[in-house]
Amino acid sequence: MFCFSLGVLGQTIAKVKPEDAAVSSSANAAVELSKAALAAHGGDKLKAIKSLIVRGTADVTMSSFNQAFPAGFAIVISGERYRLDIQSQFQSLKQVYDGKETFSSIPGFSLPPVTSLGFPVLLHIGDTGYVVSALPETGKKKGFRVTTREGFYTDFFVDEKTGQVKGYESSYDLNGRTITTSVVIDKYRIVDGVTVPEKYSQRFDLGQMTAYADFKAKEILINSPVADDVFTIGK
Repeated sequence: MFCFSLGVLGQTIAKVKPEDAAVSSSANAAVELSKAALAAHGGDKLKAIKSLIVRGTADVTMSSFNQAFPAGFAIVISGERYRLDIQSQFQSLKQVYDGKETFSSIPGFSLPPVTSLGFPVLLHIGDTGYVVSALPETGKKKGFRVTTREGFYTDFFVDEKTGQVKGYESSYDLNGRTITTSVVIDKYRIVDGVTVPEKYSQRFDLGQMTAYADFKAKEILINSPVADDVFTIGK
């Protein structure tokens, strides 16, 4: 008994610094908030998505050209593979990832993977390699950050009443330039038990130019069959 008492008395009790406790608390809160957001968008049904197809229209404006011009868009995601098509009378873009390599119809211009930014990242909350952390101390918005395996991050902002994501922000490097994008979600649609953005506004800060786009989905399909040739490079 005496030896046991000496052992206890001889132990050093580690003290937790207040700032370390605060960081731990905010990190835990962010994780819980991300789980709630995942549940608000369909939970297991969202994570079980095998394919997502979104087609619709967009009104696009540029800081150098204030008049809006119409465009059409289509996003097809199947696992890690994706295809993005934007068609307009001024500029069109097609970007395809076939699971191994990426193709862009604009030489020297390639956006980050569609699956590594924004809403599709929610599917990976809780997955290995996707790190949830607290938002940087840049404001009082309620939300959390998710960093992907490739190092891309998205800051999600959450509606306190519904738990749904009401917007998100991200920035990334493109040929030595820092590109910042932000999204405000105006309307959702429930498809097969999954809550998906239907109407949203997006801003792209390209450094010397800023682009704005108002997207409206006309068709949203979940787990529909997607042919392999949709992701054929150059097609």
